[in-house]
Amino acid sequence: MPLVLGLALAFSPAALAHPVHSPTDDTINPAFDIIHAEASTNGRLVTFAMEVAGQAGAEKPQAVGQLQGAGVAAYVWPTSLDPSSVGFEAESGILALAITAHPDFDDTPLFDENGDGDPSNDGADWHSHWVVLSEEAQCGAGLKVRDVSPGQDVLPPTAPYLPIALDSPGMSPVLDGSTARITVPVAGADRVAFDAVTAELTVNPEGDVPLLCVTGVHDIASGDLSLPGIIMGEPR
Repeated sequence: MPLVLGLALAFSPAALAHPVHSPTDDTINPAFDIIHAEASTNGRLVTFAMEVAGQAGAEKPQAVGQLQGAGVAAYVWPTSLDPSSVGFEAESGILALAITAHPDFDDTPLFDENGDGDPSNDGADWHSHWVVLSEEAQCGAGLKVRDVSPGQDVLPPTAPYLPIALDSPGMSPVLDGSTARITVPVAGADRVAFDAVTAELTVNPEGDVPLLCVTGVHDIASGDLSLPGIIMGEPR
């Protein structure tokens, strides 16, 4: 089944389960082999969690020494939230939350993740992004981070103004043992659908569009990106 086929499927929230379970696969790097994913909300904050077979965050891309051709490792939660819910253009693609690491560039200019006093050298440390994904036949896995024109397209106030639909909200991820977890402010997320993916992205070696492609997928929790998980409200 094509990678993006499940994203077009209609779903009935009442019929879907809360978490997403995925069988282990010996052919997948354990750091990216998803075995469980879940998400919950208290009405104001949403916590996404993903458990892998190995140590979450143990593997990062090798540095290439420049932006063009740079690799990105990612733990990703695609959702059915409209991109406008976090400040992007409405109905512009698939809104996903990602925990990423990429040693060749820093796309969080407002934040100093490694605490060394320099907010411009942090890309190699795990950090969070909202991204808008769209289909792209030129990309190896059929998806890209949507190309945009900063100053013309609608972007969140904390976007780093790269020419892609990417926001850097500064929420610190937690990678602890086999679990990757991130909490972000999002209203109205109760019973929203989600999935979990581990993937590799690559900056276009020519510096052209599409600028940031999903070039490889390690694992998809659902197997087909059908977004079978449901963000559940916390018990009152």
